[in-house]
Amino acid sequence: MALLESGEMYLETILILSRKSAAVRAIDVANQMGYSKPSVSRALGLLKKDGFIEVDEAGQITLTPDGRRQAETTYERHLLLTDLLIGLGVDRETASADACRVEHYISDATFAAIKAHARQHRP
Repeated sequence: MALLESGEMYLETILILSRKSAAVRAIDVANQMGYSKPSVSRALGLLKKDGFIEVDEAGQITLTPDGRRQAETTYERHLLLTDLLIGLGVDRETASADACRVEHYISDATFAAIKAHARQHRP
């Protein structure tokens, strides 16, 4: 199932939080994203229904294999695009914000070309 930008953002946030802490809960996602707890609960319910996350009895959120794959793809795009923009002279904050917007809309083919170019031109 294809995800909307917001779903990708939630999965990416869960991935990032899970790398910092063993337990990720809805309140952690809400705090990280700056969204209300009801909004986050609704979004997490949709991600669970679509098979991207699992939530245990204690409220701990884990990514399913599909969710992890999607989150890692989005996060890889974010990191590479941020680095590329910084390399072009854009300040880190702006580069990260712009990468966050672009990462959801760039085609797989274009991203593969950017990735190959970045590998060839690394210092």
